[in-house]
Amino acid sequence: MLKVIVLLLGLGLVGCSGVQVSQYSQEAPKLDLRDYFSGQVLASGIFQKRSGEVTKRFHVVIDSHSEGDALIMHEAFSYSDGTKQTRVWTLRPNGPGRWKGTASDVVGEAFGEVSGNTFHWNYVLNLPVDGKTYEVRFDDWMYMLDDKTLANRSYMSKLGVELGQVTLFFTKQ
Repeated sequence: MLKVIVLLLGLGLVGCSGVQVSQYSQEAPKLDLRDYFSGQVLASGIFQKRSGEVTKRFHVVIDSHSEGDALIMHEAFSYSDGTKQTRVWTLRPNGPGRWKGTASDVVGEAFGEVSGNTFHWNYVLNLPVDGKTYEVRFDDWMYMLDDKTLANRSYMSKLGVELGQVTLFFTKQ
């Protein structure tokens, strides 16, 4: 019986292998990360527990510029509970359509790929919660909707268990 359960779980995981970013290669408008994020971009979003309950709302002001081949993105977060947070990303090209990024609260490097109107990237973030810090994996999907609007859906997990989702919309100023 145990072998059957393990086999079924394995097959279930194979079935969840996910969407490849390359499937969006023909979608428009094309997303150019450096062009879109250069200057100021505003964003608004929510965090939902895996139950669907919205537990945080937030706004982000993103000011970005290029330094050589790097895209430097300064993010200033304002949360509905009154807390504030900043993150500074340094993104660099890592091959055709590929990017890698670092930030002070990111464990190691983030890696992503742009294809068509879509950017998909993954990273582990040191996330502070109630005085403790947890390493949480982010699976980020961004979709260019028009020349000013980018939609973002992030799936947060720890040890393979989904903790919740972040949904936000960016507007280029």
